[in-house]
Amino acid sequence: MKNLVARFAADESGATAIEYGLIAAGISVAIITVAQGLGTKLNSTFGTIKNALK
Repeated sequence: MKNLVARFAADESGATAIEYGLIAAGISVAIITVAQGLGTKLNSTFGTIKNALK
């Protein structure tokens, strides 16, 4: 039983999976933020072009 508890305490695979999940979430938030900013800028640019062509 003591050996089982020692192995469980030393096992870091769950912590590694959580770390990878947090990294993926952070990257996803960064991508979404950049995409939204780029979309707003493109919408503004195409609006300006549309108004210039009228």
